[in-house]
Amino acid sequence: MFRLLALAALAAVTVPFAQPSAAQEGSLTIAYHAGPANEAPDPRARQFGWLSNQMGVTETLMGLDHDLQLYPRLAESIEQSGPTTWRVTLRDGVSFHDGSPVTAQSVIDSLTPIAEEGHPAHNVRLVDLLDLAGMNADGDRVVVFETNSPNAAFPWTLTEPGVVVLGEPSSAFPINATGPFIFREAVTDQRYRVEANPNYWGGAPALAEAVVRKMTDPAAAALAFEAGEIDLVINYAETDYDRILSTGAQGYAAPTSRLFHYALNHRSGPLTNKLIRRAVSLAIDREAIVEAALSGVGGTPAGAIFPQVMKGWAADIAPVYDPAEAERLLAEAGAVKESGLWMLDGEPLTIRIVTYASRAALPPTAELTQAYLQAIGVSATVSIGEFGANNEAITNGTADMHLQAFGTAPQGDPSYFPELLLAGPAFNIGGNVGGYSNPKLDTLLAEGRETFDQTERRAIYTRVQELIAEEAALIPVFHGNQTSVGRAGLSGFKVHPAETYWLDSEVSLSE
Repeated sequence: MFRLLALAALAAVTVPFAQPSAAQEGSLTIAYHAGPANEAPDPRARQFGWLSNQMGVTETLMGLDHDLQLYPRLAESIEQSGPTTWRVTLRDGVSFHDGSPVTAQSVIDSLTPIAEEGHPAHNVRLVDLLDLAGMNADGDRVVVFETNSPNAAFPWTLTEPGVVVLGEPSSAFPINATGPFIFREAVTDQRYRVEANPNYWGGAPALAEAVVRKMTDPAAAALAFEAGEIDLVINYAETDYDRILSTGAQGYAAPTSRLFHYALNHRSGPLTNKLIRRAVSLAIDREAIVEAALSGVGGTPAGAIFPQVMKGWAADIAPVYDPAEAERLLAEAGAVKESGLWMLDGEPLTIRIVTYASRAALPPTAELTQAYLQAIGVSATVSIGEFGANNEAITNGTADMHLQAFGTAPQGDPSYFPELLLAGPAFNIGGNVGGYSNPKLDTLLAEGRETFDQTERRAIYTRVQELIAEEAALIPVFHGNQTSVGRAGLSGFKVHPAETYWLDSEVSLSE
């Protein structure tokens, strides 16, 4: 029974691997809004594994295909042999970049530091997601994982870019991984450079080299692309997308699991009142925002937290724009409208909005939200800052709403997003900056983890989405597409809905 449960997600999945190329050619330069945090960012720490996974340096035991379905990556297979026991058989003949073999013990040695306080790889978020009671090797090719409690998301967690398989580091290989590209250099907050791994187990890559350059200003990235300094811009400004394609550039626009939403201050201020939260949500015309801020290509209006690209998980919750109902809810919340402005406790009802500028759609979306609130008589301010500082403003009560873009399913499983952003302290992930607390939600999330029947899990996560919508625990605005552009000679690049995969052996660049 347990074996069938585990392998059901892998049924009929065939993963094409590149064949060795005759030679590596070309250097690909990528512009992206984020960059390395230090000179050798440990992929297990914080969110550092995203860049190393995207650049083809690191690999995980399991992977996600372009339909967000599981496939064995460094694993050959995975099976569940008990409610809390998972056996992962490793692919044969895989080596680290330094030539040493990947074994069951090396997997254990790579993952153990994640739970060690004080170690550079320590990651509380991953500790909670994995929920490991122990690991042991059964020979050289089988790793046996024991979780503390039943965890239906466990195989999906093995796709998390931070749950990565690394060998012993050295001066030659500071990130000693297994992917088609070898880490060569990082300059803090500037660039991250990789070179081809000719001995890659899945076939030598076509590219000789790739560099990602951190460019937080979308306009600067666009100018660099047109000047020929950049070959691929990840997350190109939507409002300029059609024009740049008319110049001969290649366009890559596809749905992702990323949700552009408002995280809310539930500790203090007007949004502690559910009626006011719901009123704010109803005041936002999401369809107009998609047309204006995204030029119709950057996304779709969001009612539920999960997009349709997450097949089987997205709840049928349509976005609603109803300013009249919004005003009725404000009155029910005790606000009084005087001279066209809503007053609360004798003061103008004011919503303080913060966001950041590294994604081109964020500032105009915040400004449009401000206009929609003002249209019904609610004062609103908009400030542009840095992501971490904005979260701190929500936590310390100096802001009410933080417009941000967040991947809802980097692992392909629905548990990640609500656990990270809205769950209580029992989940210990640390992303609930707004202080939302709801025992009903926590109970549902615990049930979602421990339920293996897919039909039952879908019902649980439908209820999770409905509860979040009823409570306006956060405010979805739109589900984002990734709109990227590349120069004419780029081949093999595809937008992945999880946004955690860019380079593989097949990506090439010709003059």
